[in-house]
Amino acid sequence: MAYDRITGAPFASRSEVIARHGMAATSQPLVTQIALDVLKKGGNSVDAAIAADAALGLMEPTGSGVGGDLFAIVWDAKTQKLYGLNASGRAPKSLTLDEFKKRGLTQVPSYGPLPVTVPGCVDGWFELHRRFGKLGMQEVLEPAIRYAREGFPVSELIAYYWQKSVSVLEMYPGFRETFMPNGHAPAKGEIFRNPALAKTLETIARQGRDAFYKGDIAHVIDAYMVKNGGFLRYEDLAAHTSEWVNPVSTNYRGYDVWELPPNTQGIAALEMLNLLEGYDLAKMGFGSADQLHVFVEAKKLAFADRARYYADPAFADVPVKALISKGYANERRKLIRMDRAAKSAEPGAPEALKAGDTVYLTVADKDHNMVSLIQSNYRGMGSGMCPDGLGFGLQDRGELFSLEEGHPNVLAPGKRPFHTIIPAFVTKHGKPWLSFGVMGGETQPQGHVQILMNLIDFGMGLQEAGDAPRILHVGSPEPTGGSMKDGGEVIVETGFAPEVIRTLEERGHHVGSQMGPYGGFQGIIYDAVHDVYIGASESRKDGQAAGY
Repeated sequence: MAYDRITGAPFASRSEVIARHGMAATSQPLVTQIALDVLKKGGNSVDAAIAADAALGLMEPTGSGVGGDLFAIVWDAKTQKLYGLNASGRAPKSLTLDEFKKRGLTQVPSYGPLPVTVPGCVDGWFELHRRFGKLGMQEVLEPAIRYAREGFPVSELIAYYWQKSVSVLEMYPGFRETFMPNGHAPAKGEIFRNPALAKTLETIARQGRDAFYKGDIAHVIDAYMVKNGGFLRYEDLAAHTSEWVNPVSTNYRGYDVWELPPNTQGIAALEMLNLLEGYDLAKMGFGSADQLHVFVEAKKLAFADRARYYADPAFADVPVKALISKGYANERRKLIRMDRAAKSAEPGAPEALKAGDTVYLTVADKDHNMVSLIQSNYRGMGSGMCPDGLGFGLQDRGELFSLEEGHPNVLAPGKRPFHTIIPAFVTKHGKPWLSFGVMGGETQPQGHVQILMNLIDFGMGLQEAGDAPRILHVGSPEPTGGSMKDGGEVIVETGFAPEVIRTLEERGHHVGSQMGPYGGFQGIIYDAVHDVYIGASESRKDGQAAGY
């Protein structure tokens, strides 16, 4: 176990950030500064979050952009309530299962025109702003527009992922012109400019969300997709709407943990927490074989339900209340054996993923409003499909549809696919305590649970909780189909004791080690006793938490 050389605290790579008037935590330091600037100008946390997300679409296109989807949880200090926004897009109305059958496809491709769904991000910005925003949208989007026009130096990790994306996506129309202006992916420190995106954002700021969904931008997307064999049409964009939803929660050792309901995978974290609440994790100790074992076994059970039930509730009956109930967890917990890893896991019968690159950010303001926001193209830079002259790529979220007839998550015209991206929030005694998220496909619910175990069960500080080594289980059945083979695989970061790994293997776990995907954490705690914010940012990313 690594200890800080000054304080003796395990794991923490740096101190927490503490401030009184505002806090922002994002995966890109320049973006964190943009969020703080908006707060200092009199904007609130929603204004700052939108400004930050717009800038991340420029500066971290490896995980976000206006061609992707967005989800958010907002704590509104005025009403003392949480609000959830589902700003995910739907499948094109002209794309049917028959099209995939004609092509002999049994799964939706990862790239190209077929996995493209309606981008929900821009409408998400305007829904958030309409309900909670303070500054005008032109002022909110101005920093991203300026950086797009003038350029910014690409940071280290983003440059790495950008380079990895190029070999896969450069064949798709418009990608090279948009993201390889000098014939290559920008290197660390190289200045990248995107004047086309600056123009797109200017149009959106000046003319509103309809410019994207019903105006010239929508017509350009339509023409591009027609020309390149896609199915997304102007009519799909014009019909798009976001949805305000009620966050759902479970109580974990006195803390109310809030997630968004399906079509996201958020309730998988709640299912896992309910199962784990039956064990004395603090007594087991962080990183012990028993603690890691019950975590993995709980994940297997929750993800079996995830594969079977999670889908767009407009098309499928998702038994959310039953799945996150304590009684259901008590029954499912009986399936966990302490001496043996389960080789398979079947979904329960309650009453009545894959890799993905994402950005997560959180902002808090002087009035105690807090925003937990996550946004993604799905696979890194998305589908590779970049409409002419707009400066962004379209997401490939449709890859997460099943093509199995009768499956709750089966593709259908106008349907939202299963979604991996999930913002999270925690309240205590009805008051805000923690706004946080962990990026990274199926890592996300596992990351949420590990952060909360670290904070609540093991008494870690916020930075320490994010820096502590993580464990992930991969190989569970997916909402697209398939099954778990021989118990899946447990992958571990450096930092767990060799004797613990041996014990896990003796219990039947297949343990491996690899470079991620261990996720990307950002978080803000509100310390009501001292009336201050505590911020932390993922040491595995380029990010920064900062306050004022």
